[in-house]
Amino acid sequence: MTQSRHRSAGAVALGHDAFLDIVANLVGILIILVVILGSTTREVVEAIKEKSPIDPQAASSDLVTDQPLTVEAVQQRYEDLETESQRAVEALADSQRLEREIRRSDAQLGEIARQRGQLMDLINMAKLAWEDKKKELDSKDVQRGQAEAKIAAAQKELEDLQQARSRVENAERPVVAVSHLPTPMAKTVFGEELHFRLKGGRLAIVPIDRLLAEIQRDLQRSVSGGRDGVIDSAVGPVQGFVARYEMEKSREMVNRGGQVATATRVQLVSMVLEPLTEPHGQPLAEVFANATNMIDLELAGRSPDKTTVTVWVYPDSFGEFRRLKEHLYARGFATAARPLPMNRPIAGGPQGSKSIAQ
Repeated sequence: MTQSRHRSAGAVALGHDAFLDIVANLVGILIILVVILGSTTREVVEAIKEKSPIDPQAASSDLVTDQPLTVEAVQQRYEDLETESQRAVEALADSQRLEREIRRSDAQLGEIARQRGQLMDLINMAKLAWEDKKKELDSKDVQRGQAEAKIAAAQKELEDLQQARSRVENAERPVVAVSHLPTPMAKTVFGEELHFRLKGGRLAIVPIDRLLAEIQRDLQRSVSGGRDGVIDSAVGPVQGFVARYEMEKSREMVNRGGQVATATRVQLVSMVLEPLTEPHGQPLAEVFANATNMIDLELAGRSPDKTTVTVWVYPDSFGEFRRLKEHLYARGFATAARPLPMNRPIAGGPQGSKSIAQ
């Protein structure tokens, strides 16, 4: 738009300059004629006043004649020159009027060009606004299409759900058996106790009684030794477990039948039971899948009234403990849980507590 405006303004300016050049040339010619007529008129007037013939040589450059001028001829020539002079003045006035008209036209053309530029700017702004509005309408159409597609998909999903609900309502409802254990009653264990360990979902038998028997024999052998104080030792492995323990050996004065004698005292301070390798044991699912599993073999020949099963269980095997407890409950055996933090072994000692069975 700006280039078109510049071309239009350039074309008007070029035409205006050419017209002014022509008018200036015409004005110059008219001025020359007026000067010539003025000088000739002055000579004629002076000749008339003196009532003498005009010098032919003086006027030969401007007035060309083959006969001497008379008073009437000079008067006629004077009138003709006056007429020409009047015409020249009128032509000059017309030229000035035309120049004023040209200037006024130029001003009008400039105003029209300015208004045209404003209109073109408004048109371009309107075009841009229309394009933006068109894009916005197109975007709304796309969004409306997407929304309609989502609505259609939701309606289809709703219809599928309603059909599935109808099928479920019309189908026969199966009876669901909820397995549960009775409310446990805790009691301290005093009879025979069988130990298991659950870690990483694996079940292992903990042979505590056999390891304690090994420790007892080790303590008896230590009585004859010459070293006193706290002694570290270990026994095993038994069924994959070893027992590391501390015993304290001391000598005391005792009274036997009125006689004072020296006696050697050996007692267990603490013990820790650990498997030789980790992971240790058999996955509980495999144990239940075997008809002759380790649980049933250990429980064989034991009375449920006199035997308690103690399970040392870690946090990652609480779910498996629930299944094991249900299995033992079905066989009539009470279960005692001994939760242990991860990475802490089974430990015991003279000051330890007894298991609480449920």
